[in-house]
This record gives sequence, C-alpha cells and structure tokens, in this order.
Amino acid sequence: MKKNIAVAGNIGSGKSRLIDFLCTSYPLVPLRNISDENPYLADFYKEMSHWSFHSQIFTLAKKFQHFQKLSTTFHSVIQHRTIYEDAEIFARNLYQSGYMNETDFRTYYDLYLSLSSVFPAPDLLIYLHSSVGASRKRLKTRSAPFENFITNTYLKHLNRLYVNWIADYDLSEVIIIDTEQLDFASNLVDRADILEAIERFI
Repeated sequence: MKKNIAVAGNIGSGKSRLIDFLCTSYPLVPLRNISDENPYLADFYKEMSHWSFHSQIFTLAKKFQHFQKLSTTFHSVIQHRTIYEDAEIFARNLYQSGYMNETDFRTYYDLYLSLSSVFPAPDLLIYLHSSVGASRKRLKTRSAPFENFITNTYLKHLNRLYVNWIADYDLSEVIIIDTEQLDFASNLVDRADILEAIERFI
C-alpha cells in the first residue's frame, strides 16, 4: 500500500541524511528539498524583513506542487518537511520576530489554511530533534555560504516552536528521534534502532 512519510525538524537536524538512508532501505521516492530550489533564500538570510514573504510564498507554492505529485504517483514517498512546519514554525517565527508584518503574515496564513485543508496528512511523521549546538555543527559541514547568516537565536526560536508544535500534532503517527544522541549516518547500531522503530509503519 502506498505510504506518505514526512521527515520534520529544524535546520541542520539531519533530515536529508535520514531521507537518503531510508531510501536505500525501503522503496521510497524522495520529494525534493524545496530549499534547494528557493531563489530567494540567499537574499532572505541576508535581509529577512524584506524577503520573508517572498520566500514563504515560494515554498508554499512548491509544496502544493508536491501535493499534486503525491496524488498521481503509485509509489510510497518521503518528503522533506511538511506544509504545516512552513506556516506554524517558520512563518510564525518570522512574524513573532518582526521580520514579517501582520498584513503579510495574515495573507500568507489564509492561503496556507486554504491549501492545507486539501492536503493529505502524512501516514507517518518522523520528527528529528536536535539542540542548537548540534544543528550548528552540521551546518558547518554544508556548502551553502548563505547559511553562515543563520544565527543561534534564530535556530533557538525555531526549536522552541518545534517543541510546542510536535506536542500538539495529532494528524498522524509520530516517531521522535533525538539526532544528538543517534548517529544514523555512520553508526550501524543506531541505524538498526531507527529501522526497528520505523519498520511497523512502513
């Protein structure tokens, strides 16, 4: 039976690595990381107050394209972050931090509510929790130069919203993985533990 699996988590929590690992273990089709396509992202991290609305609208539109792909494919898929996170965590953080004004946030959020009402919830949500320090360490190993503009304060605010969001999330089954304690990239025991936790859902 076709499955829709979503991997959620803060910047630098290890989502892409986990998706790559699961795709080698199961017949899953990965949906692209939308951040890799976002033409506003580099400018956004330099000047969030100017580019926040543009960046969030772009991401929302791409997520809708993913939804269209989900509705036509016969394969099980795994997606990098959910539409819910984009609104409830990233856009909300920009609004609360003063980088997105109320008019833009309300316009964006109304569109999000309209689109998310027709989105199918994932069959399984895998939430990767990571401290700011661990996320920062992973960011240093990545090649995107604009990620140097990401501050610890920004990551801390996102982490706080993630903890609150996952505590109330009830749209699907949830597996929580602490990526600070588990090294599924290279530790065989940790890989086996993760596969055991996920096996019954897949």
